[in-house]
Amino acid sequence: MSELMLGGLLILALVFFVLLGTHIAVALTAIGFAGVWLMREDLQMAMRLLYLSAYNGVADYIFATIPLFVLMGLLVSIANVGKDTFDVAEALLRRIRGGLGVATVLANTVFAAVTGVSIASAAVFTRVAVPEMVRHGYRTGFAAGTVAGSSVLGMMIPPSLLLIIYGVLAEQSIGKLFIAGLIPGLLMALAFAVLIMVMARFSPSLVFDLQRQAGLARQRQLDRQLSGGEMLSKLTPIAVLVALVLGGLYTGFFTPTEAGGVGAFGAFVIALVRRRLGGGNLWRVLTETGSVSVGILILLVAAGFYSRMLSVAGVPMAISEVVQGAGLGPWGFLMLYVAILLALGMILDSSSILLIMTPIAVPIAADLGFNLIQFGIITVIAVEVGLLTPPFGISVFTVKSTLNDPKVSVESIFAGALPYVAVMLLVLVLIAVFPALALALT
Repeated sequence: MSELMLGGLLILALVFFVLLGTHIAVALTAIGFAGVWLMREDLQMAMRLLYLSAYNGVADYIFATIPLFVLMGLLVSIANVGKDTFDVAEALLRRIRGGLGVATVLANTVFAAVTGVSIASAAVFTRVAVPEMVRHGYRTGFAAGTVAGSSVLGMMIPPSLLLIIYGVLAEQSIGKLFIAGLIPGLLMALAFAVLIMVMARFSPSLVFDLQRQAGLARQRQLDRQLSGGEMLSKLTPIAVLVALVLGGLYTGFFTPTEAGGVGAFGAFVIALVRRRLGGGNLWRVLTETGSVSVGILILLVAAGFYSRMLSVAGVPMAISEVVQGAGLGPWGFLMLYVAILLALGMILDSSSILLIMTPIAVPIAADLGFNLIQFGIITVIAVEVGLLTPPFGISVFTVKSTLNDPKVSVESIFAGALPYVAVMLLVLVLIAVFPALALALT
């Protein structure tokens, strides 16, 4: 059996073990180890390669970005910055038809700039935005779908854990990836807002509970409005953090790791001033940071080892030759690649898809002439669609579990999130056709 054929069988074995429920890090490491051992018939070589992958993983300075940005996001969440952001957005947009939906998107956009995790955004705004939207006459399914849909902005607008993972696996500048994610993220947020306003204007029955809304007009008039000073005090903390993190990255004053450190310290100060670190909260934040970070780092070590096994087998080069020989060309390859990512998104989580596909696809994309920064943005958007599509749809299930309302079905949340999937695919096509949308600022 040739090394290439063995490599293909090992990829199929990896997908099989993941579908069986094997932890992705265990599956990647085991398949990588077995592949190197079988292809080189040298157990010591497989052991040395595993050691090098593990050492390089924990020794690389750039990996410090992961725990720092995770820590920043958790501190910001515990300090109620997300609720404050939504309160201000609600006050500014309540007079627009569909304004609370737009406020949810706007608050998620700002919150994404200091979290980097879609699931965190989904959990925070399910508690904050959904009850408020329902109170103002919105359909519960639409409200929950809007929270799930707009939560994906957490993985596009920097800092983003998925962009960090892609950058490490593809050996691309994380700083450039962060900056490249700005325009696509803001474009996606704008498209979400336009979608909500169009639906509220032309299909109000999909957005509002029309019978309940008629009886709530008087209640909306009695709601207290925030003063300008209150809005300023609520927005100042997150505005300062965004300016520190993104401003430092964009000007080149901070490296991504330094920006994570500054952002984490700023979030700690905000939580401290707001007295949100007592009652064991600080310890919970630190332990959760460690748990999330170690899980991601182990995955990256395992993916690095798996990538080396694929290189030994010559899988990326062989697939590249097949693609070019089949006459697919760059666009044919990109369409096939996105289709595979969308299909995997229905059964696997975002990190697992990146870990499996990036080592295979990036060398092929480079051979076909793609800019790997633009390719990374396309990859992350396609992977993020999986957060909203059944049967996996982890953002939808996060909203469902956080909402904890038996009257709201998972199916209704998936239906509410479906229009946002269409918008994401439209943005993906625009970035593929117009590379400047991702590369203009880099």
